[in-house]
Amino acid sequence: MSRIGKKAVPTPAGVNVTIEGQTLTVKGPKGQLSWTLPEEIELRQEGGELLVAKRVDTTRAQAMWGLSRTLVNNMVVGVSAGYEETLELVGVGYRAQMKGPALNMQLGFSHEVDIDPPAGVTFATPKQTEIRISGIDKQVVGEIAARIRRIRPPEPYKGKGVRYMGEKVRRKEGKKK
Repeated sequence: MSRIGKKAVPTPAGVNVTIEGQTLTVKGPKGQLSWTLPEEIELRQEGGELLVAKRVDTTRAQAMWGLSRTLVNNMVVGVSAGYEETLELVGVGYRAQMKGPALNMQLGFSHEVDIDPPAGVTFATPKQTEIRISGIDKQVVGEIAARIRRIRPPEPYKGKGVRYMGEKVRRKEGKKK
């Protein structure tokens, strides 16, 4: 039994849920998301909650049960509150700024790095060394944050690079003289 799959997904006020066959559409104050559930999973709405259950008792259905419940919950939270990921730039001369909707970064390369936001994602730079990525789809926000971090990951000797806010970088000792 999936402990995650058994939990009901609460739908807050202002969130509209539509179930048509295997397609779930969630509308909220921040936007709209839709997703098609696997055939082994059924979704029903009771009161102000969404319940996810298995149609058949197979290994794949067991695996999809908890995953489906988590993805449905992420959709509901995304359209009501949204998701945000914060990155920090550590290093001399490392800075970020906005050029229209695009993000422009100087990360110690001979050139500047420009990144255009995907649909439904916005960038913000409250400080030169801080990047805020926000949107309603948790997967897209996390993926674009990981792509930006991958451009210049933190190195272990000086700790320079792009890191998640609050991330601990394990430092190595340099050469002995």
